[in-house]
Amino acid sequence: MVEVSVVTNEPDCLGEAPQWHAGENRLYWVDSFAPAIRSLDPDDGNVTSFPLPADIGSFVFARDGSLVAGMRGGFHRIDLANGSVEPLANPLGADPRMMLNDGKCDRRGRYWCGSVHSDFIGRPAALFRLDPDLSVREMDNGFIIGNGIAFSPDDTRMYFADSRDETVWVYDFDIATGAISNRRLFFSTRTIEGRVDGAACDTNGNYWCALVHGGEVGCISPEGELIERIAVPCRHPTMVAFGGPDRTDLYVTSATAMLDKSERGEWPDAGKLFRITGHGAKGLPEPVFDHDFTVETG
Repeated sequence: MVEVSVVTNEPDCLGEAPQWHAGENRLYWVDSFAPAIRSLDPDDGNVTSFPLPADIGSFVFARDGSLVAGMRGGFHRIDLANGSVEPLANPLGADPRMMLNDGKCDRRGRYWCGSVHSDFIGRPAALFRLDPDLSVREMDNGFIIGNGIAFSPDDTRMYFADSRDETVWVYDFDIATGAISNRRLFFSTRTIEGRVDGAACDTNGNYWCALVHGGEVGCISPEGELIERIAVPCRHPTMVAFGGPDRTDLYVTSATAMLDKSERGEWPDAGKLFRITGHGAKGLPEPVFDHDFTVETG
């Protein structure tokens, strides 16, 4: 039986990028506009926050335990132990309204990240790949907002959503080289309420996604069929991640930033973190960014 529970008490402005840290048995996520990185101890419900100097879209863990983040101003390394935030590379150009958004590591330790223009003007967003040698490649472009990055369990597919275009694309993915090709339509939200935001694949290859503006989490089969919808107590769920010791808990971040003032009373749990159990799916381990920063730092 599917159950949805509210995990945190304090709401985020724009919760995003949940990621389970198996070694610490904790869930990490961000409040993009606080801006801050948060972490949850699911045993006692304690939440820790780490303030940041700039808006953040997503992050991944590096081999040494630090974080690599996609932020306003490009890719950065974040060391939570000493609070440092160091720039690594900025592929965004000079416009300060551009920022990096949704991102995930593939299983060779490359960090893929979409971008977005804060005012959603035109189609300047792109898909970038930060390699372990810290070089950046633009892999595709012409988007409004990059979201929904996920990799199939057999490493032959990469998913990428343009939420404002109401489209999820799928590419053929070469895990050995990091190449993508043959972009094609995987799923469109034009006939349902909500748009695909953040996503994750389960061990069966199903694509689980937050349906922002729709108040639901969706599960889409590898054939592109919407096979399950689970309501959550907010209008704007933003991203999903599998966690827990067996990776069978589905965590969902959410936002208050997109609510009108008149809607606040209708959604008292908006912006909080949710956990969904009983859905029958199991997630994949989250890869880490394969660069050893201890070589530079000693």
